[in-house]
Amino acid sequence: MSNSIHQFRVKNAQNKEVNLADYKGKVVLVVNTASKCGLTPQFDKLEKLYKEFKDEGFEIIGFPSNDFAGQEPNSADKAEEFCKINYGVSFPIMEKIHVKKGAEQHEVFKFLGDNAPGLKMLTHPKWNFQKYLIDKDGNVVDYFIPTTDPESDKVKSEIRELLKK
Repeated sequence: MSNSIHQFRVKNAQNKEVNLADYKGKVVLVVNTASKCGLTPQFDKLEKLYKEFKDEGFEIIGFPSNDFAGQEPNSADKAEEFCKINYGVSFPIMEKIHVKKGAEQHEVFKFLGDNAPGLKMLTHPKWNFQKYLIDKDGNVVDYFIPTTDPESDKVKSEIRELLKK
């Protein structure tokens, strides 16, 4: 099995297939999202982060999930619509999936959690808005716990470093 996120295909919010190999050469932040969470206002900061770096080869991919306290009751297309209307989100929102470790966990989040550096008990999502930073080759280079501000100096400096490589 390849050790790159580029090996996976997912569906977007409109149920169209997306090949993550299309993101080769880009720095990517993958986030599990929810529209009814206390952390939902992070969409605003994620969008600002996206706008700041997108012209340099940076992407954000959001995956709605209802795994934590039923905080994403909407279908994927309704979750995407919520993000656009309420937060002006222009980065892609994908299919609604299971991100929590276990039998139903989507293969992308299993890969992210298993390959993120750090203690494996911490690298899998424990709540909404866990963020995974992926380098241009599709490797998981870091993760940020849900409460990490997407516009924090740590997040931005790591993105800048990866964009330079």
